[in-house]
Amino acid sequence: MKIDIVPVDGNADFICEAVSFRTFACSTSTKKIVEANSNSIDVETFPITASTATVTLQDIFARFLEIEVGDGAASADTIRSYLSQTKQYLDWCRDNLIAPLEAEAEDIKLYRQYLVQSEYANSTITTKLNIVRIFYKAALTHGLIPTNPVEKIKAPKDRKDPASRITFMEAEELKFLLDHLQSQLSQAKTNKQRLLLMRDLALVGIMSLEGCRTVEMHQLKVENIIRQGIKTGLQVSAKRASRVVPLTDNLTTQLNEYLEMRQKVLRRKIKPTDRVFVSLSNNSRGKQLSRRSIRAIIDSYLVATNLKHQKGRTLSAHSLRHTAGTLALRTGSDLRQVQDLLGHANPRTTSIYAHVGDRWEHNPGVSIEEKLDLSS
Repeated sequence: MKIDIVPVDGNADFICEAVSFRTFACSTSTKKIVEANSNSIDVETFPITASTATVTLQDIFARFLEIEVGDGAASADTIRSYLSQTKQYLDWCRDNLIAPLEAEAEDIKLYRQYLVQSEYANSTITTKLNIVRIFYKAALTHGLIPTNPVEKIKAPKDRKDPASRITFMEAEELKFLLDHLQSQLSQAKTNKQRLLLMRDLALVGIMSLEGCRTVEMHQLKVENIIRQGIKTGLQVSAKRASRVVPLTDNLTTQLNEYLEMRQKVLRRKIKPTDRVFVSLSNNSRGKQLSRRSIRAIIDSYLVATNLKHQKGRTLSAHSLRHTAGTLALRTGSDLRQVQDLLGHANPRTTSIYAHVGDRWEHNPGVSIEEKLDLSS
């Protein structure tokens, strides 16, 4: 494993000062090196005495992520997210004069405290600490540190009810949202207007009825539309797993009509490698819709139908996925079917949707009231 180095002026007693995300100044008395020239080193024991060396770790960490995360199949978005989260930690180290490669468990606890004081959700803190743990695992693997300082550090326990984080639409609200889109489409006067609404109707429908994630719609390519007999599905990938999402006949028709209209309006043949959901704005016409754009599209329709903000509830693009899971269980699908539809690795994750419905649908308090004849 080669590590690029360049000499810099420094004190041999100061160890591994974080200069930037890409760069770490290290002046430890020994480094593992096998072979050295003016710009690169390979692993074995090599003394570094009076001068320090700048070791670029971004490539090491990025390569480690490619191999380790998602069983070697992590997406580019996941890699970027991990690198961004790690940069936040390294920036914190720099601001607090902590040498990252010399950090100890007590330093990690201080970082955890900083995250808590910054009012991050406990689930977010868990993610951030896990990524820092992986960062140090990479450093440990390459012999840059003796132990992983994050190994025994735990995130704060989340005492919130998991079901309380689920925001979803009732069946009547979802029908109102989809009817609104259909009404807008029927009133469209030009093919350009129709194309935009056809895209959005297919997007909202797939996310709210089939539970697809924003990132899955962002990454979806035409070649991921698969046909099995007379049925159509989507091959989607996210969170380490790939699955086939079956489309209803109605969604299949909407998707096909959107793609046909897109080819007609944009006057461009659609290739298998093209993205399914593309921008229709003048600046980025035909280019892949970003995740931010997808969220903005969903938000615009939630606002237009007055569904975005309700008392005690704020909906988001991810709420469409929660809606699919909750309504699927309420309408008779079993837990295993919904788990498969949503791509949950653990059935306990899917069971949260069951608790959301059961809490009111099968409230034991109602039975007690009836037994005691307390109902008014």
